[in-house]
Amino acid sequence: MASHNHNLIVDGVKISTFPSSAPFAENTKCEYKSKQYAFIWSTPSSPLRNQFTSPSSMPALSFPLFYQASCRACLNSNANSSHSFSVNLPPNDMSPRFIEGTYVNFTGVEKPPRPRRIILVRHGQSEGNVDESAYTRVADPKIALTHKGMAEAETCGINIREMIEADGASDWKVYFYVSPYRRTLETLRNLAKAFPRSRIAGVREEPRLREQDFGNFQDSEKMQLEKAKRALYGRFFYRFPDGESAADVYDRITGFRETLRADIDLGRFQPPDQRSPNLNVVIVSHGLTLRIFLMRWYKWTVSQFERLHNFGNAGMVVMERGYGGRYSLLMHHTEEELRKFGLTDQMLLDQEWQKHARPGEVNYNCELTGPSYFTHFDDEDSTGYN
Repeated sequence: MASHNHNLIVDGVKISTFPSSAPFAENTKCEYKSKQYAFIWSTPSSPLRNQFTSPSSMPALSFPLFYQASCRACLNSNANSSHSFSVNLPPNDMSPRFIEGTYVNFTGVEKPPRPRRIILVRHGQSEGNVDESAYTRVADPKIALTHKGMAEAETCGINIREMIEADGASDWKVYFYVSPYRRTLETLRNLAKAFPRSRIAGVREEPRLREQDFGNFQDSEKMQLEKAKRALYGRFFYRFPDGESAADVYDRITGFRETLRADIDLGRFQPPDQRSPNLNVVIVSHGLTLRIFLMRWYKWTVSQFERLHNFGNAGMVVMERGYGGRYSLLMHHTEEELRKFGLTDQMLLDQEWQKHARPGEVNYNCELTGPSYFTHFDDEDSTGYN
């Protein structure tokens, strides 16, 4: 391929011309709207992925931002003359980072920043927590918080705000998902007192986050018998008459998880010109529902789920974005805290991996999904399949 030029067009304006043979260097740098950018070209003779394979293999940068750009004209033809392609640069690029060469036709539009945290909050103390006979008089979705539960929710909101403010970021916000039950809505309203309007990015009522259905207008004596049966049968698979099993909750939480992942990938929490990596997602729901959410997110087994202990009223578990972009419980919680919650050694090892892994990567040596299922391996074979 003959050497030729790339004309870089940003917002319809030609701002620079680079030789197609230009290596990653100062001569590929340009400035636009007071920001510095650099581009690495990908051509058939110089594949993008072969240039840099990780952030540590990048040259030292004297400017904060760079992009890896695949030029379609170069990749699809023997380009012998200069040609142009347009770039629509995201408005809020701030941090130095390594962007993998996943673009065949580079548009300048990268994935929105992932929320800094996903914070799981159980509702405050409810009338049903104090007196189980309340369920015989009041439908489960209409059970209210006690005064203590409202105070617990307010304290939880203060704790969340203090945790977020400790990051030192000025552009932080919170976005809420909430179960439509009365006790969770009341928890949200009291929790949110810690946040001014300007810090709340939005809220979405999500029916799939509702409590496990135990049946209509529960008879207290019958319910005690059913819970005793559940203890014998197993907490995950036992289905209450006219109600749900935890396995049923798992199915609807799977649907919610896919919605949440799409919201994260598409950046639906904030307008495009306001997206920030310091947004925190808060999910206000119920104890079993939140444990099922963690089970589904981290692919825990049924036996591992059944080891978990319930959240306290207005208690929270924090999934925080790790060094590679995935969410790990060990970014916020101590190992001791997670052991008390019910995590095993294997689960903690996976959480350590999650701290450093990137979205899309797979832990192929994870004991949760591999050799731990089998009993015929020798010790030397127990760490993998090879």
